[in-house]
Amino acid sequence: MDLDLRKVRYFVAVAELLHFGRAAERLHIAQPVLSRQIRSLEKDLDADLFHRDSHGVTLTPAGRQLLDDARNLLAAAHATRRRVHRAAHGPHRLVVGFRAGIVLSQALRSFCAVRPDIAVEARRVEWDDQEDLVLDGTVDLAYVRPPVRERGLELLPLFTENRVAMLPADHRLAGKRELLLADLESEPRLRYADPGPDDVPIRTIEEKFERVVAGQGITLVPESVARLYSRPDITYVPVPDAEPDQVLLAWEANRRSPLVEAFVEAVVEGLKG
Repeated sequence: MDLDLRKVRYFVAVAELLHFGRAAERLHIAQPVLSRQIRSLEKDLDADLFHRDSHGVTLTPAGRQLLDDARNLLAAAHATRRRVHRAAHGPHRLVVGFRAGIVLSQALRSFCAVRPDIAVEARRVEWDDQEDLVLDGTVDLAYVRPPVRERGLELLPLFTENRVAMLPADHRLAGKRELLLADLESEPRLRYADPGPDDVPIRTIEEKFERVVAGQGITLVPESVARLYSRPDITYVPVPDAEPDQVLLAWEANRRSPLVEAFVEAVVEGLKG
């Protein structure tokens, strides 16, 4: 029996909230209807998905497995709808995501030279949405940086680049020709990929600038960011022993698209040149 995506969406809501009442409110349906749909899904799968007792609701091993798979399944379905709508209601186009500091111009020119009939658009992505925007079809491919959640993605390593310390211009280390990681051990570091419970998450390079200038901490950024983003109150100092930053090209692993394949080929040819 094919999975009913509507029931899967209902399951995800309950699995995330572990509460049928709150899940029903999120889904804007009555709780008895939600309970019937979950029981129907369990019957379809021949598996119990939740433990239900007087203490509340918890996931069974089967439920944990379904939750692990369901998000990518729903994202793929959403991406398919988005691409079909785009094909039906607009010109043929390719949307390419990129992280701050990454320059796309050469790759876009190479692709447009072989596919002048395709409109190519660039969209910036951030560390916390780079995978989701590929999987839900917002972008067709994206230039991403680690850490990357690999599940559901095909990843092509492109190149690495050295990292530099981003410091306030009046910092005690700002005038150094280069620094070692040991020189920065006593410096507070900005946390953005793994913020603390009371931290306001940092998403963009512009937010990093403001935190650094305010003296809240320092951070390491790729050399390309230093080249493209200059401010008089910020200075960059090379850190040769820092782990290099990597740039990868990401696209949905199960997607078969001539446009995506053509763009990947153009990128690979550009690397050879």
